[in-house]
Amino acid sequence: MSGTVSLLGLDFGSTTCSAMVASATMVRNCVTGRMELSRLTEDVRSVPVFTPLREGRIDEAAVAALLDGWLAGGGLEGKAIFGGGALITGLAAQRENAAALASLLRTRLGDAILVATGDANLESWMAFLGSAARLSRRHPEVEILNLDMGGGTTNLALGIDGDVRRTGCLFVGARHVQVEPGTYRITSVSRYARALLDHLGMARGPGDELSPGDVDVVLSFYVELLEAAVTGHAEAFTTDAARLHLHTDIALEPPAPHVPRIVTLSGGVGALVYDKLRGAPWPSTTLFGDLGIDLAQRILSSDVLARDLSAWVPDHFGRATVFGMMRHSMDISGATVFLSSPDVLPLRDLPILGRLGSDADAGRVETLLRLVRESQAGGCLRIEGAGPSLAALRRLGALLGDVLRAHPLRPEQTLVLFVAENVGKTVGHYVSDWGKSPVKLVVIDEVAVKDARFAQIGRMKDHVVPVWYYGQD
Repeated sequence: MSGTVSLLGLDFGSTTCSAMVASATMVRNCVTGRMELSRLTEDVRSVPVFTPLREGRIDEAAVAALLDGWLAGGGLEGKAIFGGGALITGLAAQRENAAALASLLRTRLGDAILVATGDANLESWMAFLGSAARLSRRHPEVEILNLDMGGGTTNLALGIDGDVRRTGCLFVGARHVQVEPGTYRITSVSRYARALLDHLGMARGPGDELSPGDVDVVLSFYVELLEAAVTGHAEAFTTDAARLHLHTDIALEPPAPHVPRIVTLSGGVGALVYDKLRGAPWPSTTLFGDLGIDLAQRILSSDVLARDLSAWVPDHFGRATVFGMMRHSMDISGATVFLSSPDVLPLRDLPILGRLGSDADAGRVETLLRLVRESQAGGCLRIEGAGPSLAALRRLGALLGDVLRAHPLRPEQTLVLFVAENVGKTVGHYVSDWGKSPVKLVVIDEVAVKDARFAQIGRMKDHVVPVWYYGQD
């Protein structure tokens, strides 16, 4: 089974937004037997533009126009999109109407992509996969700590041999203090910058000019937090101002003597750093209306942060998150998916509520199905076991079916079961008593469920379905 599919990645950040369109071939891996995307080809990469704002809110009309242009430019107007994702990140995710932007994207694109807002750990994970994963796999003997630095946040992810082990996020970025381009005259400050300026005893605000000393003090605070996060020195986060800048704690230990910890960068600030290392001149003073250029310069002067940058260069460092979201946010099911009815898909925002061993007893089954009943739209369960036998699956399926008959789900609720083996239809038939049960049931086979809180499942294409996980733990 194979076929070419279209993918779309969107990134709406604190400073800029952009789109990427790609095509890929859906094939069955001859080693693992699983369906996967192969031969990913980047077709169109948009020029980043400032995230459109109006009176402190995201300008939805301007975003809609951008989206129309991106889809037309990528040849996707009127064409089916198989998968991908959109991230609303950093300070954009904290705008008053960020949820309205997410709704606009879902309305325009349907359920073809995952739309995630303010999911810091997912952003960190995606940025690592989009930039540092291949470098990490080439050097499994080291830890790679990627810092994805944008306008509002720095998303951190530690990986070994291509696998992300830890994620975290700091409210450290280029755009907390915005200035008139070419000057240091403040036009606006974020609430984090306001708290920092107060902490530093700097009575500065819109209309005031930052002196070189002011800029140095602010950037020193940012760099000290970054260095502390990289080296695992938690004592740097004990002040109120530092704790305010800690979005999600990566909680790293200091590096082990025998395992080097290599720092890589991605994101807009990271791109400035790598451009400079490749010989490009610095952009003119505050060209982008923020402190991003100054922050990049300070990173290069930090022994902790800059030590490895010349020798260890990741992929897609300027667009890591959007590339990672498009390529890695989605899994593809096997070809034995069970659907209780053809129209049960798509499904969005279903909680992943627990794990169910193939040898689970009635008490465990009743407990987890109670959680499904208590969730508004239903929920997902993971069936686990080392290659469970047909007899074990028959027993578990019958047990699930018995509990569902005794305590049925409401009509608006759906039960989703994830299984690692190629047994989706088998499990579905046992649970539904070969279609006699009225339960809305989906069984997704051959997927490795990530440590996440929610799942989204798209429409079936060529007997397989795309699955997204988000709300990373």
